[in-house]
Amino acid sequence: MTYHPRTAPDESGLITSRENPWLKRFRAALRGTGPAESEAIGVEGPKLVEDALRACLEAEALLVSESAEPALDTILRAASASEAGIPRSRILRTTDKLFANVAGTETPQGIAALFRAPQWKFEDILRGAADETGALSGASPLVVVIAGVQDPGNVGTIVRSAEAFGATGVIAARGTADPWSPKALRASAVSALRLPLLRGIAIPVLLAQLKIAQVKIIAMSGRRLDSSPAASRASPAYPDLREPSAIFVGNEGVGLAREVLLSADGTISIPMQASVDSLNAGVAASIALFEAAHRRSSAS
Repeated sequence: MTYHPRTAPDESGLITSRENPWLKRFRAALRGTGPAESEAIGVEGPKLVEDALRACLEAEALLVSESAEPALDTILRAASASEAGIPRSRILRTTDKLFANVAGTETPQGIAALFRAPQWKFEDILRGAADETGALSGASPLVVVIAGVQDPGNVGTIVRSAEAFGATGVIAARGTADPWSPKALRASAVSALRLPLLRGIAIPVLLAQLKIAQVKIIAMSGRRLDSSPAASRASPAYPDLREPSAIFVGNEGVGLAREVLLSADGTISIPMQASVDSLNAGVAASIALFEAAHRRSSAS
């Protein structure tokens, strides 16, 4: 990257101009709604950057503010422990004021990084991520499909719960908030960078792919069943979550598209008190994933 004199770092190596090209890239990544196909993912905060490095993501650049210099050693140790690491020429330093100008949080911690997006395929979503030894879990596919959830915080929560409860992958269907957006990434605690994840697939295409792969389509429904959990589990519509399954989570307000409901092999409805109209999409998905994990562990 070529620097013009007025945008280049000063003699101390400190970036002091708002017009610096790297600062512009960081600002776009940390304050945007998610990266385009060829763009880097912005991650902010020492803990999240460290976790992303430990997940072996390739960092394009690291930005450090003056006051955050003491935290740099920990970040570099995490980078040296990964295969990808951080090129030393891409460790950039700037002032606290300029860092705050590009940061996406109200109280920035002075550490941010740009990472190359993981390249996942549909097959990866079905078989899950490999562990540290490179071995796959061998678990039956459990896919979470986020369909039309607009709040990035909810999207991040769903992705975090998906990883926590053993899902093999996540698909954010077209019209869903980007799970790689800054707010969703923070809510997922970097699960969105570790778990196999696809973005922007149209629902009809996705339904066809799942049918071909013989993965059952499970719709989360807002309709109340009998008030007792036992009654809902006894319902013929309640799916066997030990089988290869894709749980579709829809928008809290409008629910799932009709084409999903018509294609569904089963539904999940969470019994609630009559005084509660609905659950937050992130909470509802977490309950369904916990139930799936419980059933799968009981069967093993």
